[in-house]
Amino acid sequence: MKLMNSKLKSLGLVALGVVAGVLISLQITAIAQRESKISLPYDEIRQFTDVFGAVKNNYVEPVEDKKLITEAISGMLSGLDPHSAYLDAEAFKELQVGTQGEFGGLGMEIGSEDGFPKVIAPIEDTPAARAGVRAGDLIIRIDDKPTKGMTTQDAVKLLRGTPKTKVTITFMRKGEDKPIILTLERAVIRVQSVRSKLLEPGYGYLRITQFQENTGERVVEHLNKLYSQGALKGLVLDLRNDPGGVLHGAVGVSAAFLPPRVLVTSTDGRNEEARRKFIASPEDYLRGRATEDYIQKVPPGARTVPMVVLVNSGSASASEIVAGALQDHKRATILGVTTFGKGSVQTILPLSATTAIKLTTARYYTPLGRSIQAKGIEPDFYVEETREGDPLAALRMREADLERHLINSQGEERKRQRTAEQMEAEQRKLEEALKNRKPVEFGGTDDWQLLQAMNHLKGQPVIQNPKTSDTETKAGEKKK
Repeated sequence: MKLMNSKLKSLGLVALGVVAGVLISLQITAIAQRESKISLPYDEIRQFTDVFGAVKNNYVEPVEDKKLITEAISGMLSGLDPHSAYLDAEAFKELQVGTQGEFGGLGMEIGSEDGFPKVIAPIEDTPAARAGVRAGDLIIRIDDKPTKGMTTQDAVKLLRGTPKTKVTITFMRKGEDKPIILTLERAVIRVQSVRSKLLEPGYGYLRITQFQENTGERVVEHLNKLYSQGALKGLVLDLRNDPGGVLHGAVGVSAAFLPPRVLVTSTDGRNEEARRKFIASPEDYLRGRATEDYIQKVPPGARTVPMVVLVNSGSASASEIVAGALQDHKRATILGVTTFGKGSVQTILPLSATTAIKLTTARYYTPLGRSIQAKGIEPDFYVEETREGDPLAALRMREADLERHLINSQGEERKRQRTAEQMEAEQRKLEEALKNRKPVEFGGTDDWQLLQAMNHLKGQPVIQNPKTSDTETKAGEKKK
């Protein structure tokens, strides 16, 4: 037991040393100053070793030391907030793949609901989208494996694979009495983070689905493509359902529309290196990459063309940084509904060549110092998904709804305030709406929010929804 205690104390020293050591981030690169004195909680470490020993000696089946330690680390991090996590080799690889935007699979963003993997959204022009997979579909079986209780990470492992191989998925869809069984062929999924088109002569549409390593360059390419068809009188930047991504991508996109060297966002955390300002300059959007300054190729008109930015409750993190920067600098009008509210920085701390921990180390702020965390960006024009409202509003999750979410440092969280009777009424309304609901095609002819954005650009009235339909209030504020 003494030997075990010695090993666990060493483990504690290593773990604390890592946390206080070199911080290498996908979003900010920081070198933390190691504290000269670290107070170790010996009583708690001793309690941990006692539990470790009890499990090793008494659990019904033998358990490997590695599994126990890994699960302990995972639980330690997941108990902090919704975004801190332990990244094993597979998860670490998936994180890196996500920033590059290419993998073998079906093209579905996966979450979880009621213990089942859930489709958050199919990626445009992929096997999943072409087969008719819808947002909200629950995955109840992958090939011959039931998915009840399966983690999102494990589901992703089963869905991804070698291109041209097949996988059979069983879905449950609200409004359907029977399961839906689809056999899909995997393909190389290249997530095109940017797409564009002319809505009509003089009016451009630019959509960003997520922020990757090269999103800034892609935005500049698409702006040049739009301007090659004639000068623009108005531009719509669509950030709806964009979950975010790498920080320098958001800085680069902001820099394409803002004057040089203005503040885009700032971060504040416990360490000096976590307190930073990010400006529209090559040192912050290129991050030392050996590439030419793509912002120099931005068409001159792009910096002054009237702009509307579309956002919704699925716009998060990097999307909120861009929306907040363009709003604070009065460069664009924000139209839609309040964004998700993920205003925290996750730093990657490598533990080995293949594993790491993802740790929340700071909060983001807009150029005017507004905290995004658990509040989001509020639009200048409040316009919901349809003229009648959003039938799925009750299902829209935001940062403030997540357990253990990091609090807003300015005390301005957006929380849902609903009685049991209101929730029951919403559920009935939701079930009825789902029966006849046609998913909105972003950028399509029936896109209500886009139509209102065009009205604004043309100087016509914008039809807004009553704010009371959003079911959200500031913390402690009663709805009137």
